[in-house]
Amino acid sequence: MATNEVVLVDEPAPGVRRITLNRPEKRNALNHPLRGGIMAALREHDADPDVRVQIVRGAGTSFSAGYDLAGGNEGHELPWYTPGGDGHWPRHVTEGWMSIWDLAKPVIAQVHGYCLAGGSELATGCDLVYVADDAKIGYPAVRFGVPDMHFHAWFMGMRKAMEMMVTGDSISGTQAAELGWANQAVPADELEGLVLEVAGRIAQIEPELVQLNKRLVHRQMEVMGLRDGLRAGTELCALGTHQKSMFKFMGTVREKGLRGALQERDEPFGDYRTTEAH
Repeated sequence: MATNEVVLVDEPAPGVRRITLNRPEKRNALNHPLRGGIMAALREHDADPDVRVQIVRGAGTSFSAGYDLAGGNEGHELPWYTPGGDGHWPRHVTEGWMSIWDLAKPVIAQVHGYCLAGGSELATGCDLVYVADDAKIGYPAVRFGVPDMHFHAWFMGMRKAMEMMVTGDSISGTQAAELGWANQAVPADELEGLVLEVAGRIAQIEPELVQLNKRLVHRQMEVMGLRDGLRAGTELCALGTHQKSMFKFMGTVREKGLRGALQERDEPFGDYRTTEAH
């Protein structure tokens, strides 16, 4: 099994393979090794006939606070190839998370604590999402740029999506379930039990049928344009990197450091703990 220092793997029940993001000291900030480890593990387990369903969760206090912006990628190559040019980064990460749809076996996101920016993209790419009721799901990076993966309108409806995109405010796990981004929200101490119960129910059905029915749902969403819409959105993200607001933010990063820049960004809104990942 594909276990390394940033990706832990275990088998909590027959046919169930669980992947734990293991950078708790960084709130599971998604650096290149962690992103590559997640995808490598998912693909390895998908090819294993003993695995019928997978779970992705985070160690420590959060699922993931987002992409690592604080130097965690230094010395590490991108985990998979994406053609270069303007918009390379949003194409790269969207291609990775959406490839979870193409796996044969269902992947469940078990979300607690912060699930921000890139962390919310990873969870969105999973087939099922179960959340702690007090989890925080959001995209604070809209306060200095444009998101890499524009899933909000599809899963939360136009009005709430618009509110989140123009404020950067988060929603709770309870709200995420009510809006349709998550399947269900429960108290944090009940989350693991719920996820294992659902995984066990999936594991009882013949894998060939589960694979076909997973694909059926995703094909319907693709016919309605979800995948094309996300891909088109990466071009808007590329435009966002050329705006004066982005240059101003990067100037603040150079002057005050990332922590200081994020603190300055979020302080007027009175939310989000200062973090090294968004």
